[in-house]
Amino acid sequence: MLFIFTSTFAQKFNWNKNQVIAHRGAWKKNNLPENSIASLNEAVRLGCYGSEFDVWMTLDNVLVVNHDAEFQGLTIEKVNYADLLTKTMINGEKIPTLEAYLKEGKKQKTTKLILEIKPSLISKERGIEVTNASIAMVKKVGVIDWTEYISFDYDYCKRVLAVLPKAKVAYLKGDVTAEQMKADKLTGVDYHFSLYKKEGWIENAHQLGLTINAWTVNTAADMQWLLEKKADFITTNEPELLFEILNKK
Repeated sequence: MLFIFTSTFAQKFNWNKNQVIAHRGAWKKNNLPENSIASLNEAVRLGCYGSEFDVWMTLDNVLVVNHDAEFQGLTIEKVNYADLLTKTMINGEKIPTLEAYLKEGKKQKTTKLILEIKPSLISKERGIEVTNASIAMVKKVGVIDWTEYISFDYDYCKRVLAVLPKAKVAYLKGDVTAEQMKADKLTGVDYHFSLYKKEGWIENAHQLGLTINAWTVNTAADMQWLLEKKADFITTNEPELLFEILNKK
């Protein structure tokens, strides 16, 4: 007798199909804290393709979500997590741990989690530890399918791919050719939008099979130019404006 089993745990995703990535979540219009759970949920509510966020590790090895090296006067890499909990965001939230942020993101299956690994101010080795720990946390929470990776450190990008060969990984700094990224198996380019003004840059990267993301794009004119150039994604503090433009097309 032949038995056919279907997994009841199979994930069914419906990722948003647009170019909008909310930079540090969708925070600006409603005056939410950047990189907060609230700004993540607002990006999800808006229907963004992705919500970008930044990861650091405290002195006692707790991964937290914050853009700057400092959180309300405390240097994250030089203090313990408990020290950060003495501070409160403007909406009452505490600084999110990466675990809490990913668990919140896992509650939905429409918006990707764009995880930026910030370059450690301590050492390259510490940064690789943060990279490894971030990947481990993604695995622990069970959000491999939700998560894409970006970094200003090229070695971190390569480390992600060494551990997760199928991950979507893009580089931010702007000093590596599309050809080199393709050779190193990165899946995308994520440069400041001004670098794409060089004639043929976007077309060449697309021919190599790389996706194009641009940061941080906050004016209608720059958004329209990138859309005309067929940019795959646009990272912005103004996701509502980008949606307005897309809805008129």
